Amino acid sequence: MLIGAHVSPAGGLYRAIERGTALGARSIQIFNQSPRAWRPTAYTEEDFARFREARAASAIDGVLIHAVYLVNCASEDPDIRAKSIASLTQSLRVGDAIGANAVVLHSGSAKAGPVEPAIARAGEAFAAALAESDRCPLHLEDTAGSGGTLGRSFEELAALLAAGGGDPRLGVCLDSCHLLASGYEIRTPGALAGVIDDFDAAVGIDRLGSLHLNDSQTPLGSNRDRHANIGEGELGIEGARAFVNEPRFAGLCCVLETPGPDRSGPTAEEVALVMGLLRS
Repeated sequence: MLIGAHVSPAGGLYRAIERGTALGARSIQIFNQSPRAWRPTAYTEEDFARFREARAASAIDGVLIHAVYLVNCASEDPDIRAKSIASLTQSLRVGDAIGANAVVLHSGSAKAGPVEPAIARAGEAFAAALAESDRCPLHLEDTAGSGGTLGRSFEELAALLAAGGGDPRLGVCLDSCHLLASGYEIRTPGALAGVIDDFDAAVGIDRLGSLHLNDSQTPLGSNRDRHANIGEGELGIEGARAFVNEPRFAGLCCVLETPGPDRSGPTAEEVALVMGLLRS
């Protein structure tokens, strides 16, 4: 498993590699632009080349890009929909350019409307963005289940993948906090194994492409997405240990998105803590 952390690319894409290396990470996740703005960052070929060179010289073996939070591929609003497809396409193209393992996406929200048409709209948007990019996979992230967010269950993730045409570049990113909050008991090896059996039956284990490891401030089935530092929430140290040692997760990028002690993100100590939970 490639344990790592979400880091900032501020000051240049290559700086994300430097920051991940300083944390002792084996994988990193970045935003390819401001997560709360539509305007894309204007990277050059030199930016991409410098990133690739820095990565090749580092111990970073996995790179994820997280699509911006504004993206709602299920929106009924034509303007939001067009912006969402354009932003997602840009993220995938940056992923192509830097050799990212995947772009991770929150699939969208039905808001107060019916879920099935929202899933169909989201799938059409995934297909449109994939058609305008070349290689980078797209991983749909499971959600905690609040409001009308899509991807709160394995069955819903399967429906989203099908709506996207079943493209081989489509996969899933499972988040430990979201799993627990949406009602999946994952805090022991046996319980987690059963949950992943259910994922395999509904989605297919071959579609599992990446992981987020976050503790949860809120309890099982709360449907609230509130990340906590590892060992400081409802998942707990033993839940984190079970997560990183699930055999079917071996080899995947596993990125921490925890708040950190001062709200500035994961620390080297937290990354080392999680690496220490891995069985040799």
